[in-house]
This record gives sequence, C-alpha cells and structure tokens, in this order.
Amino acid sequence: MRVVIAPDKFKGSLSAPDVAEHLATGLQAGFGHGIEATRIPVADGGEGTIDAAIGSGFTRRTTTVTGPLGDPVKADFAVRDQEAVIEMAAASGLALLPGGPTSETAKAATSIGTGELIRAALDLGCRKIILGVGGSANTDAGAGVLQGLGAVFLDKDGNELPGGGAALADIDTIDFSNFDVRVEATEFVLASDVDNPLLGASGAPAIFGPQKGATPDDVTELDAALNHFVDVLAAATGQQARSAAKAPGAGAAGGVGYIAIAALKAERRPGIDVVLEFTELEERLKGADLVITGEGSLDEQSLLGKTPMGVSRAAQRNGVPVIAVCGRSTLSREQLTDAGFHTVHALTDLEKDVQKCIAEAGPLLEQLGRHIGVYLAERTENKEYLNV
Repeated sequence: MRVVIAPDKFKGSLSAPDVAEHLATGLQAGFGHGIEATRIPVADGGEGTIDAAIGSGFTRRTTTVTGPLGDPVKADFAVRDQEAVIEMAAASGLALLPGGPTSETAKAATSIGTGELIRAALDLGCRKIILGVGGSANTDAGAGVLQGLGAVFLDKDGNELPGGGAALADIDTIDFSNFDVRVEATEFVLASDVDNPLLGASGAPAIFGPQKGATPDDVTELDAALNHFVDVLAAATGQQARSAAKAPGAGAAGGVGYIAIAALKAERRPGIDVVLEFTELEERLKGADLVITGEGSLDEQSLLGKTPMGVSRAAQRNGVPVIAVCGRSTLSREQLTDAGFHTVHALTDLEKDVQKCIAEAGPLLEQLGRHIGVYLAERTENKEYLNV
C-alpha cells in the first residue's frame, strides 16, 4: 500500500510538514507493516510555500534583510540549482510588525526586504525566481522591491525618499543607475490567486489596506500616492508601466504584484499550480493507491483553487482516490463529492472544542491517521484497497 500525503498547513496550529508527519505516524500505527507513506507538503503560493519547496529537494537559505518597518530581520528562501522560491511574507509580512498593524504601519511599511531576498537569490546564481505573495504588511505598489534591487527614489529637491506607500506621493524621479542588471536575464513567476488591479475601488489600498491597519482616509491617501508612482514609473520606463497597473493580480501583496508584472516581467500563475509543479506531485502520484490532502478549514474558499482542490484535481487526473483531512469542514456532502473527495475526516469529529483542536492538532491527526490506516488494512485484506 502506497499513500501520498500532500496537505497544506493547519493555519495557527501546524505547518504542512508537521501535518504530514503526524498523519504518517497514525497511518503506520493503524495499517501495520507494508504501508509506504510519501510525504509531500504543499501550499497555495502563500505562507508555507518555502516548506513545500524544502520538502521537494530545495535547500533552505537564510539571509538578513530589511523588515517592513526598516528593522533587520532574518528571512528564509529556498534554492535548487538555478531556481529559487521566495515567500515575501518572510521579509515583508504582517507577522513581522511588532505591535500589529496600525494606521501608521499601513502607510510606512515597505517591501524592500523582498527585493533584497531576490538579490540574494541572484547572488547564488538563480535565474528563475518564484515569488509567492500573501500576508504582506506593505501597500507600496512594490516600490520597495525596486529599492531592494538598487533603484533610488528622489523627491523634487533630490532627497531620497523613505520606504512605504505614503512616501510615494512625493516621488519626482527614479534613479536606475545602480539597478541590478541581472533582473533582465531572470525568469520571474508571480504565484498569486489575487486578480485585483493596483488602483481604484478594487485596488490594493481599498480592498487590502484595511486588513493592514489603513483607515478610510489612509486608503484615499495611499491610492493617490500609488497612482502618482505609476505616473512616474511610466515616465521613466514606458507606458507598459501604466497598463500593468490594470492587469489582474497587480493589486496582490500591497501592489508587489504590480511591480512584478511591470518591472520584473513576471508571469502570473495560480499559486497551487506553481507549487504542485515544483513539488512534482503528478509524477510522484504514479503508482499510489491513495492520496490524503487537507488544510485547517475546508470551506467555500477551499473550492476556489486552494491546496486541497489542486491536489484533488491532480489525483483525479492520475486515477488515484482522494481523502481529505481538516480541522473543520463547512462543506456539504454534495460539495465534497463534486470536489473529488471520497471521504473527509475533521478534527472536530474527534473533539468538538475548536480551541482544543487547534492546541492538540498533532495527536488528533495521528488518531485520524490511525483510523484511516485501519480502514485501509481491512480493505487490503479483502482485496478492496483500490476502492476506497
């Protein structure tokens, strides 16, 4: 019996590698000898993407970069040959704000650390960079990324601007003389499911700014500042910088999506597709008898391209049945069947107290794994193991 365990993280509780490990422990306890559990932690391009890369043969690298408020932070990224995976939240994430998001941080937070991570990957010889976005603290249209790669923003008096979206209201010129020329020879992939433009009612400040502490007045200020930045960038680099602001995904990660499209010439792809590609999940599914996937909450959002759906589609293409595990599920039996799941096991089936499920997710996942292992052992004994 060969089972592929390909879960996402259980947010606020366990990382994807931990989820996979606990499930494998339970499976082996329930099935006994003769079961092979292949662990493939996955993600949807946001938090956990580095873990997925490490679990697929990439090497973890750590460097010190500028955090969202200017303080130095240590950030991990992953490298395999000439390919790098960068999770921007590691350098520019909300979780790095010491006191949490406020009106001031919404206006001052910068993505410069993400640019510095890209430069670190270039220094290691990487010429393909996957940029996983999500959980960002900044609303700076990705201006910080350009700064991290050597661009200098000047006001009308020739003074260098500080980081953050609000400061872009004063930008007059951009000095690209020290910009990293290796960017031109590098392939960038923007791993993002966000399809918002940069500006306007559906743009980064309006939709995501409030989550980062922005007040209604801040949203108006930031939108105007980012609009001015687009004008200056277009004057410096060409009109494609203006059209890029309207592109789907430009509003991702406080506008880092915009600079990825406009300046890095990135290809935007769904995060789960990118992750499943570099984990080589489809190839590793060959010969499997069962796939187990899941995430903390299996809900309507999951059906919109989150990790379990991506894994389920890959398994179906290869004729492998799929079981889902989760902290809780709010989906109907019909929705779960339509999504391709044979059965779904939730921690709340074992423990009704959600807080206990979060605190004791590891042991509870081992119980679920043991239950699935016993079920598979019975099916195997009856020669029914392919019909889970």
